[in-house]
Amino acid sequence: MQSDEDLARSIQRGEPAALNILVERHHSPLLGYLYRMTGGNRALAEDLTQEAFLRALRGIDRYTHPRPFKAWLYAIAANVARDHFKSADNRRTDSMAENFDAPADVALDANLVAAEEAQSVARALGALPDHQREAVVLRYYQDLSLPEIADALGIPVGTVKSRLSLGLKKMKELLGESVQ
Repeated sequence: MQSDEDLARSIQRGEPAALNILVERHHSPLLGYLYRMTGGNRALAEDLTQEAFLRALRGIDRYTHPRPFKAWLYAIAANVARDHFKSADNRRTDSMAENFDAPADVALDANLVAAEEAQSVARALGALPDHQREAVVLRYYQDLSLPEIADALGIPVGTVKSRLSLGLKKMKELLGESVQ
């Protein structure tokens, strides 16, 4: 199996089949990242995912080996999301999700409790400042390493650690329980 970096260099040499492989590998994870960054707006996340891949393809000549391709792609996606929310028309003013109210006569089962907990985590994640949410999502949902996150966001590893620490502390406060 070819590495992402080799596939990116193949695209630079004009081999379009390599693009299909990279899109297949990274579409779902990138969509998941942007879904969380947009507060659960699937349609917007899909649009931003497409825009991220288009920008990556247009800028593939600026990709330099041996930089990890995944970090390079997530840097583009982070910028696409930031650009979207910088626009005055797209600034977020509402909360991530509506409060969940279970009818009093419905017995809560394990799935319902899990769904409510997931909603609580999503709301707490949405309450974080963008720079902390980016770090938390990249680390705990996208499983990027600290150096990969630093590369993707263009910040030092120490800043990544600080953002993660502050973000998790805030989420812990919002959730009222331990977040690890």
